[in-house]
Amino acid sequence: MSEASRQFWDKMAERYAARPIKDVAAYEAMLADVATRLSPTDRVLEIGCGTGGAAIRLGGGVARWDATDLSPEMVRIARSKVAPTQVSFDVGDALAAPDRDSYDVVCAFLILHLVDDLDATLAGIHRRLNPGGLLISKTYCLKDMNVVMRGLALPVLRALGWLPPIRMLGVADLRAAFARAGFAIEDAKTFGTNRHAHYIVARKRAN
Repeated sequence: MSEASRQFWDKMAERYAARPIKDVAAYEAMLADVATRLSPTDRVLEIGCGTGGAAIRLGGGVARWDATDLSPEMVRIARSKVAPTQVSFDVGDALAAPDRDSYDVVCAFLILHLVDDLDATLAGIHRRLNPGGLLISKTYCLKDMNVVMRGLALPVLRALGWLPPIRMLGVADLRAAFARAGFAIEDAKTFGTNRHAHYIVARKRAN
């Protein structure tokens, strides 16, 4: 995440935390799907945890859930909430040091379209995963939106300061990046009415 993105999320943290979930049924369906892919012995790393919603809901079902974000304000709000004892919230780039702990699962919810270098981020995730580990992600593929939204509405929202810097990904771009990084996609779907938010479950391929 760029410095501009970090500043954006620090500024927006309180508003983000207070904003109601737009499609509760879709959010619950996604969390339920994630839960089916986790086991009590799993060590989970979440990048871009925001204010901790997913970690708090799912962290009690695993051995350890390390939730990280580059925004200190987001993490401050997450730490103010009641969370399972298995969950920790930390500020920083969890992928920066390749010699850190390894994990059975990495979760990346609504973050891959915000990173500066998608290939480097996926390579970092690949390094942190144990052999056969899972990457569970949800990513906005805004490149596939209609031309009015992509070419007019999004730039206006960015100019007004309502959107952070966003990578214009298509779902084909995202799938290709997963393959380059050494992941095999096992499942892909969308939840609710937003067909541009792609949920992908991918497994680290054996070398």
